[in-house]
Amino acid sequence: MRHLISINDLTDADLRSIVSRGTRFAAREHTPDRTLADQVVGIYFRKTSTRTRTAFSSGALRLGAQIVTFGPNDLQTNTGETVQDTGRVFARMLDMLVARTSGDPAEMRAWAHGQDRMAVVNAMSADEHPTQALADLVTLSRRFGRVEGLRVLYVGEGNNTAASLALALSRFEGTRLELRTPPGYGLADAIRERAVRQAASAGATVAEHHHMDDLPGDFDAVYTTRWETTGTTKPDPDWRTLFAAFRVTAALWEGSPKAVFMHDLPAHRGDEVTAEVLDGPMSIAFDQAENKMHSAMAALEWCRHGVIGAGSAGGSSGR
Repeated sequence: MRHLISINDLTDADLRSIVSRGTRFAAREHTPDRTLADQVVGIYFRKTSTRTRTAFSSGALRLGAQIVTFGPNDLQTNTGETVQDTGRVFARMLDMLVARTSGDPAEMRAWAHGQDRMAVVNAMSADEHPTQALADLVTLSRRFGRVEGLRVLYVGEGNNTAASLALALSRFEGTRLELRTPPGYGLADAIRERAVRQAASAGATVAEHHHMDDLPGDFDAVYTTRWETTGTTKPDPDWRTLFAAFRVTAALWEGSPKAVFMHDLPAHRGDEVTAEVLDGPMSIAFDQAENKMHSAMAALEWCRHGVIGAGSAGGSSGR
């Protein structure tokens, strides 16, 4: 069994195979094999979720697995049982656990600690949203036929979605990720530094600036997320004034007229993005949402079986 807690739990070959497999699922090249027919998948969400929970539930069922769902008040962790003890019990009854818990990355690692009978998938923690990045890469691959060489502009908070996108995209040759984040709300230093190192090794570029001036053009995709990430608050009471300059409007397409628009959803029209953009012809945000299911299927297969019929998503593999 393989855990997927961080994008960097995947080798380059793993990452490319999951993206390739998810792209094939999205293209509906064939009816999914029942590769998880003998598996039981636990779906445990202590935080709200529409796309990720539905994607993994639907994806597991389509691959032949049975699912057991748990809500925020269902487990004895609420009465003092440790995560480790609960995980030891789960591992004797479940084959995989897809979890969104408190957001604490240490807790997510605790679910996986010492487990060799049950795979654990991080369905979002405070520092990373790895399965969102997989959906993003599948979306780009499906739209452009490749990930290599694509230029992506990310506008908004350097949150867990931005972190996983940076850690994933920086491993594909020739890509450029330009992040424009509000001052004080950028990527965590450790995430940015790792993404920059990976980009240098892969022949890619990751750059972050805290203003919207002097934007380069010719982006293939413009990406944003909502300003208030699920389960978080901001200490600055006037943060909306700071974020206003980072709203995605149609003006961003003046230098990139062919760019698509991406959003991990849910969206708040008029905050991080205008309705004109989200509902306009350049938007592929709802294709991106659907691709969460296809990438979830590929991730579950990887956790259970490793590389399956992967083909290539391009570029070199290794690491």
